[in-house]
Amino acid sequence: MSGSTWPPEPDVPAAARMRAALARQARAGDLVQAAVLAPLFVGGVQNEPHLVLTRRRADLRRHAGEISFPGGRHDPGDADLSVTALREAEEEIGLPRAQVSLLGELPEVSTFATGYTIRPYVGEIPAGLAWSLSPREVDAVLELPLEAVRASRTRTQIERRGLKFETDAYIVGEHLIWGATARIIELLLERVAPGGALALA
Repeated sequence: MSGSTWPPEPDVPAAARMRAALARQARAGDLVQAAVLAPLFVGGVQNEPHLVLTRRRADLRRHAGEISFPGGRHDPGDADLSVTALREAEEEIGLPRAQVSLLGELPEVSTFATGYTIRPYVGEIPAGLAWSLSPREVDAVLELPLEAVRASRTRTQIERRGLKFETDAYIVGEHLIWGATARIIELLLERVAPGGALALA
């Protein structure tokens, strides 16, 4: 699910932005329920925690080339939002839901102008899975060391629709992560201790 936010959020604390936006949209009754999965595994040369993200295809009409978590809107057939997150991850990157051990959930995040409220779920998965990408949506799966993500937080300028603005972001190598995805990562890093086990505090 795309993690961008439009228009860009004002420069105020993330939690306050989310609460205010959710309250406004809840009063309007136009929230669309959605969920994403933040998969984590321990592996790599350093045998360290990694975070799994997706990169959307560059030729999509909306949110082309952006980095996000696998996820999407709640379907009527989903028993709850955790099922939504697991189903979408299976559809987008071929992650079998039986391979996911849910560790918990994070606070909801709003996409403001698009009217989505996203419930993030965190799950532990085995290292070394073979990904099967949805050809309609995803052109790459990213496996980023969690501590490299943590260390990469910055402020950066972005231009969208002819408007330049400054926003919080994570930049890992060539990968720019911003918007709702960056806010979810911020919430995740608050709950996972540096160098610690894959568990939510």
